[in-house]
Amino acid sequence: MHPAFREAMLKENRRELDRHLRQTQLLRRPDPVTVAAVEPVVLRLSRVQDEIALDTLGRLEGRPVRDGCYVVAEIGGKVVAALPLGGGAAFADPFRPTAHVLPLLALRAKQLDYRPRRVRLLRAAVRAFSRA
Repeated sequence: MHPAFREAMLKENRRELDRHLRQTQLLRRPDPVTVAAVEPVVLRLSRVQDEIALDTLGRLEGRPVRDGCYVVAEIGGKVVAALPLGGGAAFADPFRPTAHVLPLLALRAKQLDYRPRRVRLLRAAVRAFSRA
């Protein structure tokens, strides 16, 4: 085999091996959303004992926490997100991956909305009319 041809083949093999190594390293890098999704999430209604945790979430978000009932998400025994049942924006810990929890909170809050559909639609129409 000609030495120049052999050298070109070795360089091409080396480039191919380097490319394969980079791809496998990218695949092994842990995705924070996947890692967060592995931890068990507990959804429940807020209790009196959660007032401190809700206040902390409100301070981290820079918004006041109003009184009322919340659906809270716990990861590892700590409250990481909350959604008021009466409507409003969710509170979440900005220092933890909680994007996968927010749709679950919204779904659970919708399930707990016990008012008949007509009443909900009527209130939504009144809110929309009062904004206009």
